[in-house]
This record gives sequence, C-alpha cells and structure tokens, in this order.
Amino acid sequence: MKLPPALHNWNLSPRKAIAVQRDLAERVKRGPLAQPVRFIAGLDAAFSKDDKLCFGAVVLWDMNRQCVIEQHTACGKLTFPYVPGLLSFREVPTLLLALRKLSHTPDLLMCDGQGLAHPRRFGLACHLGVLCDLPSIGCAKSRLTGTHAELGRLRGSRAPLLDGAEVIGSVLRTQTGIRPVYVSIGHKIDLTEAEQIVLACATRYRLPEPTRLADQLVSAFKKQKLARLKPSQLR
Repeated sequence: MKLPPALHNWNLSPRKAIAVQRDLAERVKRGPLAQPVRFIAGLDAAFSKDDKLCFGAVVLWDMNRQCVIEQHTACGKLTFPYVPGLLSFREVPTLLLALRKLSHTPDLLMCDGQGLAHPRRFGLACHLGVLCDLPSIGCAKSRLTGTHAELGRLRGSRAPLLDGAEVIGSVLRTQTGIRPVYVSIGHKIDLTEAEQIVLACATRYRLPEPTRLADQLVSAFKKQKLARLKPSQLR
C-alpha cells in the first residue's frame, strides 16, 4: 500500500504533538462515504513491558465474504512517552509500517481506539485517516471522554456519546446483553455509517472482526517477537 507524503515528523515533544493534533484536526472530514466499503483494514497495537517497543498489526477483512484477505505485522522502537490523549504518537508510526505491507489498498481503516471521541477531537482513527487519506472509524472498548444515557440491552441499541451538546460518537451494543463499544468517526465518514459498518462486522463477538482479529494477531506477534530477542536487546 502506497501512503501519501508525511504531514509531520515524529520527533516531537508532547507540547508540539498537541499542536500537531490541533492543526490536523482541522483536516478531518465529517460526511458520508464517497464510495461503498468492502475491504476494511483492522488495526491494533501493543507495547513491550519495558516501554521500548511497539508492535502493530493490520488485518484486511472482506466485509462481503466475511474473511481475511491478508494480514501483516510490524515492530518499531518507541520514542514518544506515555501521555494520555497522545497515544497515537506512540502507535501510528508502527501501524503505518504494517499498512505499507498491504498488497491491496483498503476502503476503510478500523482502529481499536478513538476517533472524534477525544478531548481535542483527534484520536487514533482521525490521525491514521488523515495521514492515509482514507475513511476511518474508531471502535474503542472503553470511553475516553463524554457522557451518555443508558442504552437498551439488545444488539443494535445505541446512545449518543456527548460532550456538552456536541455528539462526538455513540455507545453501541454489538451483541445482546454484552458490554457496548464506543464508536466515533475518524475521517471521511458519518456516524450512522460508522455504526452500520461496526455492526455488520460484529458477526459473533462484542468486537468487530477486523479489530478483534488484529488484536489477536498483535498479541501473538508480540509474544513471538519478545521470545526471540536476547536480554541485551530489551535493554
């Protein structure tokens, strides 16, 4: 997969990273999809316990045939510190390495993280969507910010995720009686479409298949990679 030219460098202080977020947040496009979605790239990342390595995985999911087309992993050195609200600066460089390995360009990126449901309206899904110039969705397992009303227990039940009067995402029940997920747009999609795609991909489990499988892949890759490294390489 060929990526557009980089919009910023990664050697940043947290203060400069916040400035980058605020600048790139202006580039996020909120609106309906320009074309139908079939191939979805599910993305997830993990870190070594010593906080020196980031592991990334991408699973290309065919939404029509409900199967994996290809999958790739990547490993990169962590250079950015852990700062709440700036996690994309730790994950995105390695996730881009994984995306570059794809033979097919996805129609949409689905991230295990936030999109607009972020204090500066620029979570992981927004960051990747803008950098790749692709539609993107954030589907997170937990809430970062915002409030919501109680939602029904049946599959498909939803409630808007609010920051004051602003709708920044939705709380979506993907399986009856199971904890909901937190959906928000990342780039070039609207919230209703994002919810529909997440539901269509959540065929059996709480999490949609692209990110569920990416989570499994990155966990296995991390375990395998760390087992092969010598103790001196982990220092």
